Amino acid sequence: MQTVWIAGGAGFIGSHLSEHLLNNGFQVICLDNFITSGEENISHLKDNPNFTFIHQNIIDFPLIESKKLPKPNFIFHLASPASPNKHSKRSYIAYPIETLQVNSLGTYNLLEAAKNANARFLFASTSEIYGDPNISPQPETYFGNVNPNGVRSVYDEGKRFGEAITMAYVRKFNLDARMARIFNTYGPKMQIDDGRVVSNFIIEALKGEPLTVYGKGEQTRSFCYVSDMVEGLTRLMMHDGIPGAVINLGNPIEKKIVEFATIVKELTKTTSEIVFEELPEDDPKQRRPDITRAKEILRWEPSVSLTEGLEKTIAYFKQVI
Repeated sequence: MQTVWIAGGAGFIGSHLSEHLLNNGFQVICLDNFITSGEENISHLKDNPNFTFIHQNIIDFPLIESKKLPKPNFIFHLASPASPNKHSKRSYIAYPIETLQVNSLGTYNLLEAAKNANARFLFASTSEIYGDPNISPQPETYFGNVNPNGVRSVYDEGKRFGEAITMAYVRKFNLDARMARIFNTYGPKMQIDDGRVVSNFIIEALKGEPLTVYGKGEQTRSFCYVSDMVEGLTRLMMHDGIPGAVINLGNPIEKKIVEFATIVKELTKTTSEIVFEELPEDDPKQRRPDITRAKEILRWEPSVSLTEGLEKTIAYFKQVI
């Protein structure tokens, strides 16, 4: 049986990935400190003999070594705050130093672990690498338009550093590593208070509160359902012969935020109105992945429609609020 470490394995995407890999015959070692996740995401996995949870901050690498974890065949690095919402206690705005540390020192520690174990490594990067892009859709060859010291830079530049050090290990040590640039992902197990647009709109709609749109709502996003994302991450990790690969994972169907708010209103049958507030600093105007590489190399593209995914997500939030 092959062993997988998942840093951030109790997070939104990480918990779905943990379950997926367990169902496919892997031993899963989940590393998480619950800074922006919750134990409830993995509680149903703890009785599985092939699942082990380690309460761990990956910045503290000597602690990882001291626990004498099973030698990994694969290491997924999904550990990082990811929400940009300044009003959320789980956002990278609330944890700026921790966000920089986990994507720098934390990435280094896991790369060292991968090198020492001769394990394959996947760094979960982000579409925020592209900043406020000047071209759309965004291909992996685009260098981005990023404010290096703006309020969002702790995440943007943290992920850019994470990619840089990952590539340094590929070049210097021939480490078999790859990077996934993850675009907006949604689905069950999103935190209620994470401050992201999908959870915000659904919670507001279900509570009968106004749906808050920033700016005029003309900015666009593309939304990928979590099961599609997990499949993409798994294929990227398990694909042989692509050390150093950088691949966009996301849904190329683009929606204006105000249009997305209308869709949520219709699906929740809410009477909530849509209200508009000031656009946050450095908020990207467009976000749409070019997934040509994912299609050609991984034979992957999203299969869950926005309506189907939102219906499942709404049903989940109805149970937890």
